[in-house]
Amino acid sequence: MTTETTDTPLHKELLELAAPVRDSVLRHRFWTGLREGGLPATALARFVEQDSGHLLPAYARALARCAAAAPEDGDAQLFGQSVVGTLEARDGLRAAYRQLIPELDLPLLAGNTEALPATAAHAFFFGAASATSYAAGVGALLPMVWFNAEVSDHLRDHVVPDSRYTQWITVYHPGDGYRYAVQAFLDLTDRFGETCSARDRQVLKDHFAQGIRYELAFAECCAGG
Repeated sequence: MTTETTDTPLHKELLELAAPVRDSVLRHRFWTGLREGGLPATALARFVEQDSGHLLPAYARALARCAAAAPEDGDAQLFGQSVVGTLEARDGLRAAYRQLIPELDLPLLAGNTEALPATAAHAFFFGAASATSYAAGVGALLPMVWFNAEVSDHLRDHVVPDSRYTQWITVYHPGDGYRYAVQAFLDLTDRFGETCSARDRQVLKDHFAQGIRYELAFAECCAGG
């Protein structure tokens, strides 16, 4: 087995790969509608239902598989802590939405909803990748944590004054400390990239590339027709 000898940190290669899709996500009508206040309330409800009901639980389980496969104890700890953080975020997302229902005139959340096709595919991707290999799992999981930070910061920093969803954007943001978690995952990725085989490096990049496309597809399915 040969190892990758490139001097370029792996996360910088991924950043270059992600840039066009990241820009498309930030400009997507779902996130633009939140910033500007014109997003239909049903679309926000759909997002919370799909994210908390299907995507975040699948993400947490994939994190747990990567924790079990992690070669270093510190990396296993990061994944394990992220399992707890993801499920707590799931509960916090629904609680924050319910709290704002009267003020923003939002529809009630459905108790049990079926996963939309894009959500189901995204959730399956998390599970399949994390069950395939550690490299595939890391590549598949990194886009969500990375893009969540990018989207949350962009919403906070570019919200239109008096937007209907200003309060939602405030409570949706995970806090400045979230950037430390993102950096921890980027550092983990770079460490793996320094020692892994060329094949595993490519597997990670391929799964990352697929994962970022799912981020865009999820925004589209939540925006609706």
